[in-house]
Amino acid sequence: MHAWAPPGLPTTARDVLGEAPALALYDARTGSVDNTKPAAQARIYVCGITPYDATHLGHAATYVAFDLAVRAWREAGHGVRYVQNVTDVDDPLLERAARTGEHWAELAARETQLFCDDMAALAVIPPDVYAGAVESIPLVVNLVQDLQAAGAVYEVDGDLYFSVTADPSFGALSGLGSDVMLKLFAERGGDPDRPGKRHPLDCLLWQQQRGDDPAWDTPLGTGRPGWHVECAAIALEHLGAGFDVQGGGSDLVFPHHEMSASEAQVARPGSPFAKAYAHTGMVGYGGHKMSKSRGNLVLVSRLRSDGVDPRVIRLALLAQHYRVDWEWRDELLSVAADRLHRWEQAVRRGGPDARPAANAVRAALADDLDAPRALAAVDTWAQSSTQSSTQSSHPTVDGSADLMAAVIEASLGVRL
Repeated sequence: MHAWAPPGLPTTARDVLGEAPALALYDARTGSVDNTKPAAQARIYVCGITPYDATHLGHAATYVAFDLAVRAWREAGHGVRYVQNVTDVDDPLLERAARTGEHWAELAARETQLFCDDMAALAVIPPDVYAGAVESIPLVVNLVQDLQAAGAVYEVDGDLYFSVTADPSFGALSGLGSDVMLKLFAERGGDPDRPGKRHPLDCLLWQQQRGDDPAWDTPLGTGRPGWHVECAAIALEHLGAGFDVQGGGSDLVFPHHEMSASEAQVARPGSPFAKAYAHTGMVGYGGHKMSKSRGNLVLVSRLRSDGVDPRVIRLALLAQHYRVDWEWRDELLSVAADRLHRWEQAVRRGGPDARPAANAVRAALADDLDAPRALAAVDTWAQSSTQSSTQSSHPTVDGSADLMAAVIEASLGVRL
């Protein structure tokens, strides 16, 4: 599967300022903001979409946030290997295709392309590996066979389940009690009450074909993969165990990230699945979490078709800290548009020495991706630019505007 084309990435900022500070992120497992300590190449896996509908702002907020992490690592001098999946066969997709009368594969291909178009418009750096569930079925089969060899798999009416008790560390990521786990598991695609399971939290690895559902002939039987094992298999194949960051929305902490990590750690003992787990907050609209199931969506593609500058959309997202839950309001676009206009005017005018503000932008992003603080640093410089145009005590510095524009593009992903 092919991702979208990458945006241009200027090097001026790093040439002038040197390497940015090391990136620190809030780790869900430790409950603290910790420095990431990648080798020469940082490795990150971010869970992708199930392509049964268009990209909404909750999706966009997640991928823009982790785009900031990729940019921060690059500015700190690291190479980055970024992997993202697409769950291009799953129950919600099949249900939507059945309702609309469209073939599930055509629906998945169309919505995946629309997502790619949205990400390209938002200047999100594409993953190095963009892997669909369907194309990754051989990887899933291999991983399930490894789990079978470890004695962590059993059968229920032809379906294969992972035994969570096979991983002594199960639950360490989320830190949740069993009652909360059971509740969330039931709400987020699990089947805790299925007869024949050894433990209510055991999760599906391989589902045997039902009716006319799509299925693939494999050594595991004719069927399709479960959700959690898909990400575990793709990440292990393309990043290896012990990669730097597992990312996604906060609703993935349990069960998805917990289950994927346990499956990987049982299949590849001796190393944690990921060194750190970073999650974005939920975006609400109309008093509820923005979700496809509820239908309270603000779509990136619709905003773009209405003529909203994608840079404005990105700035509206960057004005919220990635870890907090927040509510979308339409006026956020006008605030972002005003900010973009001020920045463009300031860069045209030129201004005082941009190095303090540029360093403040990079320091804010290195500090748990504090984009609101980074935006405020640019705002302050832009205001100084206005003053310098009228006051001789704040002379314009040659090259200052070019440096600030380069930092804004390289670190924040906004081209002026």
